[in-house]
Parts: sequence; C-alpha cells; structure tokens
Amino acid sequence: MVAWRWMGLLLLQAVLGGAAAWLWGVWAAFAGMAVAAWLWMAWDNWQVRRLRQWLMQGELTAASPLQGIWGMLATYVRRAVRSREQAVVAAEQRVQDILAALQASPNGLVLLDAQGHIEWCNRMAERHFGFDAQRDIQQTIGNLVRDPAFSSYWSSQDFTHPVLMVGRDSTPSRPVMLSVHIYPYGDGRHLLLARDITALEQAEAMRRDFVANVSHEIRTPLTVLVGFVETLQTLELSPQEHKHYLALMAQQASRMQNLVQDLLTLSRLEGSPLPGLSDWFPVSAMLRQCAIEAQALSKLLTKGAGAVHAITFPAADAPGMDWEIAGTQAELISAFSNLISNALRYTPAGGSVQVRWEVQPDGSACFSVKDSGPGIDPAHIGRLTERFYRVDRSRSRDTGGTGLGLAIVKHSLQRHDAKLEIHSQLGAGATFSALFPANRLRSARHAQPVVDVEPK
Repeated sequence: MVAWRWMGLLLLQAVLGGAAAWLWGVWAAFAGMAVAAWLWMAWDNWQVRRLRQWLMQGELTAASPLQGIWGMLATYVRRAVRSREQAVVAAEQRVQDILAALQASPNGLVLLDAQGHIEWCNRMAERHFGFDAQRDIQQTIGNLVRDPAFSSYWSSQDFTHPVLMVGRDSTPSRPVMLSVHIYPYGDGRHLLLARDITALEQAEAMRRDFVANVSHEIRTPLTVLVGFVETLQTLELSPQEHKHYLALMAQQASRMQNLVQDLLTLSRLEGSPLPGLSDWFPVSAMLRQCAIEAQALSKLLTKGAGAVHAITFPAADAPGMDWEIAGTQAELISAFSNLISNALRYTPAGGSVQVRWEVQPDGSACFSVKDSGPGIDPAHIGRLTERFYRVDRSRSRDTGGTGLGLAIVKHSLQRHDAKLEIHSQLGAGATFSALFPANRLRSARHAQPVVDVEPK
C-alpha cells in the first residue's frame, strides 16, 4: 500500500509536469511537479484531518469515510479499539462474576487498603458487622468495629491466628459468635474473613456438657458400688444387712445399665439410615404392646401405695386404630413407650394417664399422652429434649430416669418426619404429642395387598 501511495504521487507529478512542459516549456515542468506535490500534501493533510475528526467523534463502530491508506489505517484502528472494548467488557464481566461469587459466600468478606479503609464488603459482612456497603466505603475498620478483642487484634498487626468476637446480632437468647481472620495481600492491603461459628461453639459446648453429664451420671452409682463393695469386704454383716447392701448395689448397677443402654440407643439412632416408606406397621399392635408395658410399670411404681394409675388407651375399634405407620417399628414403640413411662413416673399413684391416637382430616395423625401429674413450668419446656436435662434432678433419679428418654423420643420422631409438641402448666398436668405427616400413614383398608406370583 505504501508503494502504491508513492506511485500515485509520482503519477500526479508526471501528469502535471508533462502538461506544463507541453504548454510552457521544460522549466514549467518543474513548477508543475512542485504543484503536484503540494496538491498531494494538501489532500493528504485533509485525509488526516478527517481521520482525526472520526477518531474524536468516538463512533468507531461506524465505517470509516476515508479511502486509501488512511481508510485502511482507520479500519485497523477500529478493529483494535473494538477488540480492546470486547476485552474490557469480558474483564468487567469476570470481575462481576467474581464479586457475585463473593457475595454468595456464607462468610463475611471485607477488602481493606493499607490504611485499613474499607474498599469493598459483601452482604454477609454487612450482617456480621452492621456495615452499609454504600455508606461505609473508605471508612476505617477500627472506627466501625469496636469490639475490644478485634481492636486489640487489629492494633497488634499479628494476624497469625483468628480472633473470636461477638456478632452484631448477638442476643442473650440467641448468641452469635464470629471467627475473624485477616490475611495480608498485595501492597499492604488486607482481606478480612469472618465466619459464623455459633453452631460449632454450641456443638462443642454440647459435647463438653455431654461428657461432663455422662461422667457425673456414671460416677455417682460407681461411687455407691465401690463403697458397698468395700463395706462387704471389710465389715462383718448380718445376713439381713448383706442382703440389703446387695439390693442397693443391684439398683445402682441397673441404673448404670439403663444409662448405657440409652446412650447406645441414641448412638444407633444418629448413625443408622433414615427409615423408608416401604415397611408398614399397624398402630393397634404397637399400642397393645405399649399398654402391656404401661400396666407393668404402673404396678411397679405404685407398689405399696394402695392405688394404681388410671391408664386409658384407645379401644381396638376406635377411629384410626386400623391405620398403619411407615418406618421402624422398634423406634416407634420406643418413642411411644418413653412418653407413656415418663407420664407414669411423674404422675402420683391414683392419678390418670390418657393415651390417644387421632387421625386428622388432612391424613396426618397425632399420638398424645396426657397425665394428671404436677405439670411443668413453661420456662423448662424448650429444653426438655436436651440430653440429661431435668426439671427436678432428685426426683428424676428416684423414678429411675436417665435424662435421655425425651432425647431418644425426639430423635426417633424426627427420623420419621414427625414432630414432638409439649403443652403443660404447673399443677395442671402435661400433654406430650407426636404429630405424624400424612405420607407416613395409611389406612389398612386401603393398603394394596402384596401378591406373590409363582414362576411358571
């Protein structure tokens, strides 16, 4: 293209120079060639001005009005600018994708400059610290986060380990604990990462309490057993005293055995697969077994009291007794029996315990146990299903409870998509209800029989 450009200049000079020589002589030819050069330069300068105007207008997506080498140069510029614009758009899209991913992070993220000013934060950081992404940009992190632990952490500039602090939304009833770790990067900048570890802290506290409670529950009967063994080994006892001490030892051994059995039951519930919807068991059969166990327990608890409990169960032909539940029969019977035994243990002799099974119009059902015992203060109801939680520790031990019965009930019901509800008032008894969803229930009359097809 450059060669054609020079050839065009030479051709113009040859034409004007030849014309001038033919008209005015040889010396006029040089003047014609000079005029040709000036005309060429004027046209070239005009093309440059048009190119400059086209570039200044910014409408590089439109076709260039130029021709020749300047038109080609304009085309190259347009392509380069378009390619650069596409690269910028792609880079901006990548940045937006990264920011969107950071916004979706379950952890709080804050970008800080070398002076500790906030450059950017995600929504979770706004929740954790009470920031406003628009208002607090370029604010100093130390002025916004006033927690003493964080202030000491930031001023020390030792970010080897994270610091624990209380979250902005923390309340005495719903505490929020944050783990904040600062990571230096770039030229003096910092990335602040905040994680909500409330659940982890609660799980760790529950683990510590569980170990402490198990140790305490086992240590007490062990201490009694060791004391009685030493007594039997060192003292001369009468046959009656010997028999009495052995009975007390058997009682404490049975208490430890029940505790270990309940712990194993909880462990099995937490580690086994969830019950499916393929195995169906009749409600009437499970309640019959619960009734037999309840009568036996009532006789044991009221022995020598002169009066037994008045226990009522639904009649065999009562509405809903022909229904079936999908799940694991042993777990369901365990849950029902625990609710009934709790009611019997806390109901004085001569009191009443009512067991009900009611099918709702939407296909769900409710198993409930209502007693006439002393009732429960509503302040304790929310914690009754915690392991080893007791409203009255001394009475619970006297009645033979391990403190794990309602925890077992809760786990068993949750595995069957059921819900445990507790209603009680002091002096007005208590009602424990298990609500089963419709998908785990069916009427035996509408159940599809299983037909075995013999191969031909």
